[in-house]
Amino acid sequence: MVTAGLLAAEPSRTLSDSTPKTDDAAWLRAHATLVFHDSFDREETGNGSKAIGNGWNSATAERVPQIKMANLDDGILKISSATKEAGHAAHIHHEAGFANGGAVVRFKFPGLTKVESLQIGFVDREEKGIHAGHLCYAILSPSSITLSDHKTGVMNLDIRKRRQSHLDRKEELPADLDALLKTKQLTVPWKADTDWHELILVTEGDEMRLSLDGRLIAHHRSTGFAHPMKRWFSFLVPGTVWIDDVKLWIVK
Repeated sequence: MVTAGLLAAEPSRTLSDSTPKTDDAAWLRAHATLVFHDSFDREETGNGSKAIGNGWNSATAERVPQIKMANLDDGILKISSATKEAGHAAHIHHEAGFANGGAVVRFKFPGLTKVESLQIGFVDREEKGIHAGHLCYAILSPSSITLSDHKTGVMNLDIRKRRQSHLDRKEELPADLDALLKTKQLTVPWKADTDWHELILVTEGDEMRLSLDGRLIAHHRSTGFAHPMKRWFSFLVPGTVWIDDVKLWIVK
């Protein structure tokens, strides 16, 4: 387990102070192997955890088996979370299993709920030093995109415990903890719409990069991004999101 005292604050990096790869579709084709592709051209089999098929698992489906949160319709995975009833946003994941690689996802916010967002990234439930295995994510909100290292940030068990104690007392975080957590994520402005978009999310060493429609939107470096085994690729959806196509690529 990594303790808060051993985690040194890392310098935050933005688009202007490093030179990341700007065409991650080409980078994946050149350096990675396509290991999984799903275009969702089938019907789901009920509301169970494995009803989506093709290796997908919904960690929240059986909390509310009477409510369908994942519907396959004309080749589109339509996710509609019963967040209030389930006590958790819809969480859907697939085996990944890599250190470096990425996901290519065609998605859309359909405009069916008041606030639509998408958390997309990687999980390792075998890593005991972090809450629920949460490693690293891109979080798409109506007004911004955030790249977040959860492993050495908010989901590190020691940091989480220390942070929560201050939140429970409605106190400001201590300066050292606040400074540390600020190095674990990068937020850039983005305005969500109801169009289809192609998202590419990759990890290469300690760098995570996100592109939309062929354009690099955000990149950040943090030690947790270099976790050696990203076992699951996951979606966390508190409202509604449509997914049309998913590809997983692994650099070996």
